Amino acid sequence: MDLRNSIEGWVGSVKNVWEEDPLSGSLFVFVNRRGNSVKRVSWDRTGWCLFAKRLEHGRFRFPQAEAKQELSVQVFQLLLDGIALGGRH
Repeated sequence: MDLRNSIEGWVGSVKNVWEEDPLSGSLFVFVNRRGNSVKRVSWDRTGWCLFAKRLEHGRFRFPQAEAKQELSVQVFQLLLDGIALGGRH
């Protein structure tokens, strides 16, 4: 995903590409090609929230290679902390 998009671009992808409801309260995470930057978009009843993190060294390592996957809050926090969980390395 091109992380230069705006919040509206990411919300449009959630609706049109993934066919998910962006107002559901779920967190939607986008990763750049290098795997060293993530952006998280969510709705909190009053507006859109945007979280961004870029690693200075290394990559975020997601458990699977699929473009769309569901993660628990705990697994997502471990990934943000730089802990690799299964999948390809």
